[in-house]
Amino acid sequence: MHEDLLGNFALDGRVALVTGAASGIGREIAVVMAEAGAIPVIADINRDGLDQTADMIGQQGAQTIKRRTDVSQRAEIEALARETLDALGRIDIWVNVAGVIVNRPIMDAVEEEAERLLSVNLKGVYWGCSAAGRAMKDRGKGSIINMSSSGADSVVPGLSLYAMSKAAVNMATRTAAKEFGPHGIRVNAIAPGWIDTPMGTHSFVDENGEIDPAKREIGLRQREQSSPLGITGVPRDIALAALYLASDASRFVTGQILRVNGGVAMP
Repeated sequence: MHEDLLGNFALDGRVALVTGAASGIGREIAVVMAEAGAIPVIADINRDGLDQTADMIGQQGAQTIKRRTDVSQRAEIEALARETLDALGRIDIWVNVAGVIVNRPIMDAVEEEAERLLSVNLKGVYWGCSAAGRAMKDRGKGSIINMSSSGADSVVPGLSLYAMSKAAVNMATRTAAKEFGPHGIRVNAIAPGWIDTPMGTHSFVDENGEIDPAKREIGLRQREQSSPLGITGVPRDIALAALYLASDASRFVTGQILRVNGGVAMP
C-alpha cells in the first residue's frame, strides 16, 4: 500500500484519551490508537483492568498514562483533562467509551440503577465532550468520538434506560459537532451492534452470575443469523472504526453516527 495513503490513518505523536479502557471496546480502541502511533491516556473506574490494558500497550513498546476515573463525576473528568494537559501538553483525540447497562422492564425500574446509568452513559459523555472541546479549542483541531449503540435505533424490551441514554448521546454528538466545528473540532459517534464483550454477554449468565457456555453458544448463533453477513462483531471492528474517525482520513466527517452493526439495523 502506498505510504501516503497509510499516512492518512497515522496518529504519530498524537494524544488519544480513552475512557472505559479497562476492558472490551475501550481497551481495544486504546490498543489500536497505540498501534497507529498515538500516546493513549487510559481511564476507567476499574483499576485492575486499567493495569492489564497498560501492560498490553506496553508490550508494543508504546507509552501510556493511566488514571482511575469515575466518569459519573464531572470533577473527575475535569481532573483527567487537566492532568493530561499538564503531562503531555495536548489532547488530540478523546473517546468516550465508558458505559453501563441495565436490563429491567420499565414497570420494575429501580431509581438507583437509573441514576447510575444516566450519570455514566449520558452525563459522562456530555462532560467528556465539554472537557475535550475546551482542551482542543486553542489548538484549532481535534476529534471527539462518542460510543452510542444500535440500541438507540432498535427497541429491545428491558433495555429502555440504556437505549434512552444512547439516543441522547446521538443528539449530544450532533449538537457538539455544530458548536465545535468552527474551532476545527470534529465530533462523531459509533453505534455498535452486538459485540462479543463482557457487557455484551450479560444475557448469557446463569443464576450464579457466571457465563453459561450453552446459552452463550446459542446466543452467538442467533446473533450471527440476524446479520446479512452471517457474523458477529468483535471489539477490533469498533476500534478500527474509531481509528478512522480519529485520523485525518475522516477530516470531512463530523456530526455522524457510524453504525458498525453487521447490517442488523439499517435506520
